[in-house]
Amino acid sequence: MSFDGFEAPLKARLRLFVIGVLVFSLFCTLFARLWYMQVMSNEDYTQAATQQHTRQVLVPAPRGTIVDSQGRTLVGNRVSLVITVDRSVLAKLPESQQNVVMARLAKVLGQKPKDLKARTMLCGEPGASKPPACWNGTPYQPIPVAKDVSEQIAIEVMERREDFPGVAAESQALRAYPAPYKVNAAHILGYLSPITTEELDDIEKSGGDSVPHRSDLVGRAGVERTYDKLLRGAPGVKDVIVDAVGYTTGVRKQTAPVPGATLVTTIDARIQASVEAQLRNAILTARKQYDKITKRKYVADSGAAVVMDTKTGRIVAMASYPTYDPGVWVGGITQRELDALYSSKSGTPLVSRALQGQLAPGSTFKPITTAAALSAGYSTKTRLDCSSYFEVGNRRFKNYESASYGSIGFDQALSLSCDTFFYRIAYALWLKEGGNSSDVNTRDPLVEMAQKFGLGKPTGVDLPGEVSGRIADRKWKKEYYDSQKDYYCKLADNPPAGTSAFLKQFSREFCADGYRYRAGDAVNFAIGQGDTTVTPLQLATVYSALSNGGTLYEPRVVQSWIGANGKPHEIQPTVKAKLPVSASNLRYIDKSLKETVKTGTAAWKFNGFPVDQVQIRAKTGTAEVYGKQTTSWLASYTDRYAVVMMISQAGTGSGAGGDAVRKIYETLYNIKPTPPAEQQKPSNE
Repeated sequence: MSFDGFEAPLKARLRLFVIGVLVFSLFCTLFARLWYMQVMSNEDYTQAATQQHTRQVLVPAPRGTIVDSQGRTLVGNRVSLVITVDRSVLAKLPESQQNVVMARLAKVLGQKPKDLKARTMLCGEPGASKPPACWNGTPYQPIPVAKDVSEQIAIEVMERREDFPGVAAESQALRAYPAPYKVNAAHILGYLSPITTEELDDIEKSGGDSVPHRSDLVGRAGVERTYDKLLRGAPGVKDVIVDAVGYTTGVRKQTAPVPGATLVTTIDARIQASVEAQLRNAILTARKQYDKITKRKYVADSGAAVVMDTKTGRIVAMASYPTYDPGVWVGGITQRELDALYSSKSGTPLVSRALQGQLAPGSTFKPITTAAALSAGYSTKTRLDCSSYFEVGNRRFKNYESASYGSIGFDQALSLSCDTFFYRIAYALWLKEGGNSSDVNTRDPLVEMAQKFGLGKPTGVDLPGEVSGRIADRKWKKEYYDSQKDYYCKLADNPPAGTSAFLKQFSREFCADGYRYRAGDAVNFAIGQGDTTVTPLQLATVYSALSNGGTLYEPRVVQSWIGANGKPHEIQPTVKAKLPVSASNLRYIDKSLKETVKTGTAAWKFNGFPVDQVQIRAKTGTAEVYGKQTTSWLASYTDRYAVVMMISQAGTGSGAGGDAVRKIYETLYNIKPTPPAEQQKPSNE
């Protein structure tokens, strides 16, 4: 009997059984894997899924407030409705649809689509505006494109979310400037703009603490920059959950921000407003006056004024003209606005003339020359001829407007501002200490005293951007010659057509031995002329030291700060140096300068002022500048305040600044304004 008929079906059933076992095993394995993933690893996968849909958003810390010495708010914060664009959401749309969204938003905001798109571009991207108009933050952070929008616009955007994917309206804190007494103080306060990638990288490399975030605004000038770390505070962090489209659906966790500190400045807003107004009025008035030398109106292109507390070095007021509105930076600045701030046509308003304007001080330098002479063999009994000119070689150095007063002492030489008196002293000291010697280390009592008064280096004020000024001594002249000799020698050998006779002669002389410190350099130095330059702030520290008995302070514009915990931190005045001038010589100079407002060059501007009750000491200065009109200086002080005003290309010291300085003192001492009596203008400043 054969079983061959059963063998084939048996093998087929066996194969089916094996296949079934394999399929069952695969299902069991898949089921086990699913069970493991959903039950055993549920927490891990849930966390991973959440992370994939979580975005970390910074919660900006309220920036610290800046107040004046009386507690009046100079810079605060205000809430503004801001329209933002989230590039990470827009990037998920086709480019054509992105353009439609941006065009639609531009129409609602009243902007040009091109300008709106430029605001959303990262700094450095093709087509982006220059910093700070471009966006320097992360592309995953909402980018502000319009500030201070109306509630109607905000509602329109939020109600039509399907038409504006990635666009949101939110409240943001922006810098506010309440302007008590209509004060400006832009060069003191400064402004904010986004931090650059390069700056952020440098900070991270340096390992400093409190590293700003990529989307942070940081101080760019004034106290906003110097005290940026204190004002910035620490931002909070919010982890938000977003859906597939990119809209926020919830908050996973959040840490609260720490507000920035409150800065208490030394500025008195009432005085500051007066100084700003008087400086501006003096400049505008000077522009209406005629220069009798050039026969044209004064340019009066810029100026500065400083009021300092002579007992502490604290700055009560400081103004620069032209100025700007610090609010122009709030919420972003346009390229046109940025260009205007740097434009020479608008007077480069970002420059603070108080600590960045370097100009020859003119006769305001003479108290320093007096202090040096009294320490170098001269005495208060010295009498010298105040002739109309003093001859050095074949050149005559004249008194301003050629006034002559005969034999006088230092007291009259200061109050009447006699140039030739100081020429004689400088020439004698120059001969005594080496004359035409090319040794740059030759001793010079006048230079040494100027250095002891703090000139030639920054004052150390707690504001960024301060310049050092320049003491044009033997060493400086040699360095200048080495850097310029090739240019002037080439000009001397082959002057181009149209070169003036003066420049040709100067080039020949400079090329031959321009490194020598000649008698002309010395006599010019003695009256604050030539290549020596100072800033108005430096001169204010000099006159403050004359007021307080010889102490040079580092100027300060912030006197304390209050942390988030409410604890105040006082910033004590810092003594920079003591003047090497005897008390008796300081008293003599002080007494001499009192006569300036009584019988001297500023008397015609202070008639009727109670000079016996408020004893003002002053020195006028009219600095000549090659190719320009004269610089006006008026430096003064009382027992409490020093007031310095400088106006470029504005005429004489008392003529341009006298009325303004007088009115500043009336504000300082609450004196009822009285118009000065008519008096003939002095012939010598």
